[in-house]
Amino acid sequence: MTRPDPRQTAAMSAALSGAVDLSALKARADAVRQAPSRPAAAPPAGGGAPAAGGPFVFDVTEATFQQDVVERSLQVPVVVDLWAEWCGPCKQLSPVLERLANAGGGAWVLAKVDVDANQRIAQLFGVQSIPTIVAIAGGQPVDAFSGAQPEPQIRQWIGALLDALRDRLPGIAAAEAAAGGAPQEVAEEPVDPRLIEAEDAFERGDFAAAEQAYQRILDVEPANEEVKAALAQVRFTARAEAADPSTVGKADADPGDLDAQLAAADVEVAQQQVDEAFARLIKAVRNSAGEDRDRVRSHLVELFGLFPSDDPRVAKARRDLASALF
Repeated sequence: MTRPDPRQTAAMSAALSGAVDLSALKARADAVRQAPSRPAAAPPAGGGAPAAGGPFVFDVTEATFQQDVVERSLQVPVVVDLWAEWCGPCKQLSPVLERLANAGGGAWVLAKVDVDANQRIAQLFGVQSIPTIVAIAGGQPVDAFSGAQPEPQIRQWIGALLDALRDRLPGIAAAEAAAGGAPQEVAEEPVDPRLIEAEDAFERGDFAAAEQAYQRILDVEPANEEVKAALAQVRFTARAEAADPSTVGKADADPGDLDAQLAAADVEVAQQQVDEAFARLIKAVRNSAGEDRDRVRSHLVELFGLFPSDDPRVAKARRDLASALF
């Protein structure tokens, strides 16, 4: 399981301390430990809206982060799932986390954060890639990992997390007692070995092998939207990781350098500057012709594939692209 350097977790903890109100957490935590045990933790009372994933899975925004993550972590661990709609690995990891959270009966809860809609939270955690999973306990990050992981490893990670925190957080034992002891076991869903091959290649950074594995699935199942999204993510990640961030300045200085414009757009999308990336390529479409114009258009359309079709940024960019073309 890919874990960040301990220094990254420490820096994340320090950033979190400065961004939310932790002044009363220690005293409140001590009072909680001395209070009678409570039954299994309930869903958020008034902040985050429950997600479709079940009673112990909920969405979190910048406005509800303090109450639904920081304060809630005084009772039970809060596992924060930082994801995005366009992220293929996120769509594979999130359902596993949701099932395990509900099977845990409230011994831990899952807080889902859409990084596109809540960029300040993503910045707070120093997110460099998604999915990123961060465990919060007592108001502080205690562990984290990034990338989609096999379910057995996730189960092991959660089990170790609960074992380490059971004596510190009263809600864990209370939830387990209310559930009749150990958390429920949930049968693992069968995993397509073709997806495992593609995901493993992606995780080890072999983007060419991942692309080939996803393409083989699409050759058999051309309508598989999940695999299409994953393939678009692989191709984009390969380009974004190879791109030099200084390319943005180079592209700004020379609007006629199409290679720089395409690379700069990839960097901007990776940095969540989506509107800027789309505007850059639409301007390049207007200023080019023939094969060059088609090349830019194709690149832009491929970037559209990283986002849901009803994303307002994509809808606006599609209209602007049509205007630039015709």
